[in-house]
Formats: sequence, C-alpha cells, structure tokens
Amino acid sequence: MVRDLDHWIDGKTVPRGTQPAMTVHGPVDRRSVASVALGGASHVADAVAAARGAGPDWADRAPVERGRLLLAVSSALRERAEEFVEVEVEETGKLVSEMRGGLGVAADYFEYYGGVVRALFGETIGLGSGDHAFTTREPYGVVGMITPWNGPLTQAARGMAAALAAGNTVVVKPSEFTSSTTLMLARLCEEVGVPPGVVNVVLGTGAEVGAALVDHPDVRLLAFTGSVTTGRAVAEGAARRLVPTILELGGKSANVVFADADLDRVVESALTICVGAGQQCAALSRLLVQHEVHDELLDRVAAAMRERVPGERLAPMTTEGQFEKVVEYFDVAARDGARLVVGGRAASGETAAGRYVEATVYADVTPQMRIFREEVFGPVLAVSRFGTEDEAVAMANDSDFGLVASVWTRDSGRALRVASRMEAGQVIVNGGRTGIETPFGGYKSSGLGREKGFESLLHYTQLKTTVVSTR
Repeated sequence: MVRDLDHWIDGKTVPRGTQPAMTVHGPVDRRSVASVALGGASHVADAVAAARGAGPDWADRAPVERGRLLLAVSSALRERAEEFVEVEVEETGKLVSEMRGGLGVAADYFEYYGGVVRALFGETIGLGSGDHAFTTREPYGVVGMITPWNGPLTQAARGMAAALAAGNTVVVKPSEFTSSTTLMLARLCEEVGVPPGVVNVVLGTGAEVGAALVDHPDVRLLAFTGSVTTGRAVAEGAARRLVPTILELGGKSANVVFADADLDRVVESALTICVGAGQQCAALSRLLVQHEVHDELLDRVAAAMRERVPGERLAPMTTEGQFEKVVEYFDVAARDGARLVVGGRAASGETAAGRYVEATVYADVTPQMRIFREEVFGPVLAVSRFGTEDEAVAMANDSDFGLVASVWTRDSGRALRVASRMEAGQVIVNGGRTGIETPFGGYKSSGLGREKGFESLLHYTQLKTTVVSTR
C-alpha cells in the first residue's frame, strides 16, 4: 500500500490540495511506498506561525511538566514500536534488527531529556555587597530542524527531545525520501498531550522547504544534519540573519589499530561499517593498521565482510542517488590504484531488484586516494598501513572531517596520548561504549555545536544574565 503523506501543522493534517507530490520507491525492491506532498514557503510560514503562537505557553510551563510529556512520548514509542519499525524499514531498507535498536534509541532520547531538563540550572555570580547577579537558560523560540534520510526517526527524536525539553517549539523538515516516521512521531506527541503547534512537520525538498525554513525571520535557531555542502548553505543563510546553528555533517572517521590491540574486538569494530549499510556519518570508514598486524587483521576483516550477504545481513542503499554514488566510488577506487580485497560491485541475483551493493574492503589505500579522503556513505572500508605512533596520528588527522576517531591498544599511556592528539569531536578507546548521554559533534568540516547528552540542552538554550541592585 502506498502511503499518502501530508504536512502536520498546528495539530492537524494539512491536505496537499493541488500542490505537487513525489513518489518514493523503497530500497529493497524499488516498489512505490509513499506519495509525499511537496510543500513550499507558504507551508513553512504557516508552520512557523503555529510554532510561534504555541511558544509562550510551552516555554512558561515548569520543566517538570514538559519532562513528563516527553516521558509519555517515550512510553508511547515503545508501545507502538513495531508499527514504527515496519514503516521505517520499508522506506530506509534498514535490517529489522537495526531498526528495532533505532526505535529504542529514539525512545531513550525522550526519556533522557524528559528527566535531565529538571537539572538545567543557571548560576549565581558574586559582585559584592548590594549587587546580585544570576544567569538563566532560556529557549530560543522557534527551532527549524532539517533531518536526513539515513536515520529519520532517531535524528528527529534526538533534536526534538532536547529542543522541546528546553522550552522551544519546532518545525521539522524531514527528508522527502523518508518522511513517514517523522510525521508519525509528531502525531504521537499530540496524542500524549503535547499542545498543537509545538511540533510541526513540513514536507518537501531542501531547495523549497529547507531554504524557506532557513530564511524565515521567526526561526531563531537552525539544526541541520546532512552533507557538508548543504550544511555550508544552511550556515550561510543563518549567518545573513545572525541566527545560531547546530550542524552535524559528514565524517571520514579513522579506526587506528596498534600491534598490541585485541584483534578479535577490532574485527567487530571494523564490521560496524556495515551497520545501516555504512550510511551513517559516524562510520569508521578508514582502518589504519600498524605494519606488524596489518596482514592478519586484513585477512580476518575480509573474511568477516564476505559473510555480510546483501539482503540477509546487509541493508540496501536508501536512495537511488546514494546507490549510484557508491557504485561510482568502486570505479574511483580502481582508477586510483586501491587494491580490491572483497566486494566492489552492485549485488547480483535476487537482490539486484533493490539498491544493494556488496560489503567492500580496499587495501593499500594511501592518503592521496579519494576513498581515503571522501565520505562514501556505504559499506566500503579503506585499509591503510602505518609504522609509528606519530604516523598514525598524522594519517588519522589528514582529513577535512573530524567527527569520530577510534584507537585500539593495550598501552593505556599510548591510548590517552593518541586520543588527546586526535582532531575529532568524539574519540573511542578500545571500543568504549557511547550512548545518548555522550555529547556528539564534529571538528573541522564535520560541523558545529553538539547533539546528545546534557550538552545538547545548552545548545538549545540561550544564556541571560540578570543583575539586581539592592542598595
């Protein structure tokens, strides 16, 4: 069945009327799964007006009241998990097991921010007898959010939960390729008691809806997740209006393996390039291995990657454009001289009807090659050698990106030394666990600001200083 998707503004569905629509074809077999209304500036204006109108009451509520509503969203998400999982799997192609995990993360965001918002305090500042200064954290007002196609539910939940907890209202533009679960989430918010106008969703393209959201004078903060190119355009538009941004952009993250590492765990880490078919900005897509263990680790990783059979243990590319991009990179890698170890082709056989590519490993990758430098956004692992610690750090940092880095060594001194030198917003040592509590964001071209953790609440609020004289 093809879903008809329309905007959600001020607590109700806004029918598309005579506006154009786009048909979305699912990645598993390219069959039609949704018809998406393509809105424009007028729909953005209506949504922003609704958000602005709902803002004062929402911001004036006690944090504990907002928090309880977010906890209710979390519970409702868990209760309706399979409904959300089924729809997002159909649109994104994720494995069911992956999407069930993603649903849990989405629910966790609302649970976390529903609780920690009660700890969002200001400070007092001593100025001497007779003068009293204190700071407060206040919402911006209307937050414009532009979310990507690779993780629509978790990305929407991550930003929405923090923004709403802080007292903002939101207008969300999801990717036109994967809009369904964002609309479902907006409706769910109202079902549990979030007032109309607090959460609004406008469907359409970046050129029309995204640009209108960036340019709207009543949008006071912009949060964008996506490509560097579009992120720069968002930042430029925001700069013209002196509006702050939270930008979570691309990555080409290095996974640095020293000779004394636990190779069993390293293999598991390397295989995370296959999660979501590698369509994740935090993917550890560069495997940098010290000479002494390079050949052994390469053989083990290659063997494990061969078992990631498309359609069984490997999801497809979500969009047609991304499928074509990954296939093109196979040709790019060959021309640059990278040695193909595993994969390197679009899938054949029964899965050829979908957007599947093979899990792929290239060896002998040098910093001059494009697959070392550019984000492929697919299940493609680039493997390089290094000799010394300094060489490892230099290779890891030889990138325009700086989102995530990973270090493997049993030498705790070296682990901390290397981690401190990594130019990345998040460094993971020996597979350390990350979660919604750990701030996430990038250095360099990987973005600005931070999502996740308590830090996110600070980015979704602005600081006010009040000074009172009692003299």
